[in-house]
Amino acid sequence: MQQPAYRRRLVPVLALGVVAGLAPGLAAGSASAAPGDKAAAASAPTAARADAGRIAPYTHQKLTWKRCSAERPAKFRCATLKVPLDYRKPEGKRIDVAISRVKTSVPGKRRGVLTFNPGGPGGPGLDLPLEAAGALPKAVRQQYDLIGFDPRGVGRSTPVTCGLDSDGMTFPRPNRTAAEFTANKNWAKKVADRCHRRMGGVLPHISTRNTARDMDVLRAVLGEKKLNYYGVSYGTALGAVYAQLFPRRVDRWVIDSAVDPQLMWRGMYRIWAPEVEPAFKRWAKWTAERSSTYHLGDSADRVTRTFWALVKRADRKPVEMDGEKYDGAGLRDLLRPEFFGVRGAAELVVKLKKAAAGKRVSAAPEAGTPDDNGDVSHWAVVCADNSTWPRDAETYRRDLKHDSARYPLFGDFAAGISPCAYWDKGAEPVTKVNNEVPMLLLQNEWDPQTPLVGAQSMHRALKGSRMVTVDEGEGHGVLFNGPATNACAENISMAYLATGKLPAKDVTCHATPGARKRPGAAPPAFGPGR
Repeated sequence: MQQPAYRRRLVPVLALGVVAGLAPGLAAGSASAAPGDKAAAASAPTAARADAGRIAPYTHQKLTWKRCSAERPAKFRCATLKVPLDYRKPEGKRIDVAISRVKTSVPGKRRGVLTFNPGGPGGPGLDLPLEAAGALPKAVRQQYDLIGFDPRGVGRSTPVTCGLDSDGMTFPRPNRTAAEFTANKNWAKKVADRCHRRMGGVLPHISTRNTARDMDVLRAVLGEKKLNYYGVSYGTALGAVYAQLFPRRVDRWVIDSAVDPQLMWRGMYRIWAPEVEPAFKRWAKWTAERSSTYHLGDSADRVTRTFWALVKRADRKPVEMDGEKYDGAGLRDLLRPEFFGVRGAAELVVKLKKAAAGKRVSAAPEAGTPDDNGDVSHWAVVCADNSTWPRDAETYRRDLKHDSARYPLFGDFAAGISPCAYWDKGAEPVTKVNNEVPMLLLQNEWDPQTPLVGAQSMHRALKGSRMVTVDEGEGHGVLFNGPATNACAENISMAYLATGKLPAKDVTCHATPGARKRPGAAPPAFGPGR
């Protein structure tokens, strides 16, 4: 799940972190019945046949594969998939979905294709096959051709844009005063109004449900009966929605660092406030036990007072680090995800404390300012997926009053108003996740973006899933996470992709000693941090 940036931040873009023959398969996306809806289920076969004919021009299209670029290896091939903007009206406007492929399968061992999603919403996935080719074990590579894509609206897939500069999309924003709340309300309405004027006919269709349908068009065009999939962060929501719409098209399915299907989407922002409080207490205790190293206090209370004194000092005079200035709210936003990794947070607070004292310090590498397309595609999905965003500003004001008092570290950010309060409603209802499709779910205990409690909720909704929990695991993303990758969870996951055998029951792995991400560490070649 992606957290849009406040100025500059250290957390990966991968965070709020949901996206995911066709003939009968895709039809399920148009005429899917909720569990227990016997009338809808009875009519589904007829609807499926009708929809299959309307979608046939897409499922029978011929792809033209070309080298992605002269700078990339020749084996890295790209093509353009045509899909309908509105699957209810497939004869209408068409849009492009950029797809990519690296063939790694071996004749005689080939099982199919393995598709990837890196999270977001708004995360581009075109480069993932090339990166995965160097990260997956031989036993897995030999069975699959690797497939990536930029989800609809993202990157090279008919990108959406509202013509906003980076400052215009900055979120979340602090709400410490009535004036800040009013300014944020005006900002949210301005963003929504501008996007409506520029792309009002397109944005309601940039949804997880439609991205899952695009995946099924891709499956059909590739000639595959089923898909194999690895999705992380928002990619877990996409994978869960695809499994809900096309359960018979799911083969080996791995979802890593799951969002809570009951909280999509405003709740996934608000959950950051209560979840960071125990993470902060854990950090304060850990740091106090190492006071001779960090000198932030020799008790949890003293470490806590040191932190809040730093925040107050930054409110009086912003802390400057590598040319960026952080007031108290900026520090809280910057540090919120870092507190889930105790060592990294302690090192960063020490740097900020030195910077506040006027010393020059080296911070994290520049994470990059989110561009307009990344943020607009993000808002398009989280606003279109769910029509339950409050439309009354007073609801946000009441929630802020409650959350700010109860969760002082981040409550005034997490409950704030967003453009979804004024955004055009999505074209279709949200897809409820509730199925028995077998799959593997991975989760770190101390995940700053998609907390453990949310993954447990996803596990309950996916009744056929097995869950691997990394006890004391830190960071967003379990697999492909550099030194933070957990060998136990990785072995289970790769064995599942290679053999198709799920664990007989849920598994608890233990964090690898020393495998903790450090603040500002370079993102891994493949996985969270893209």
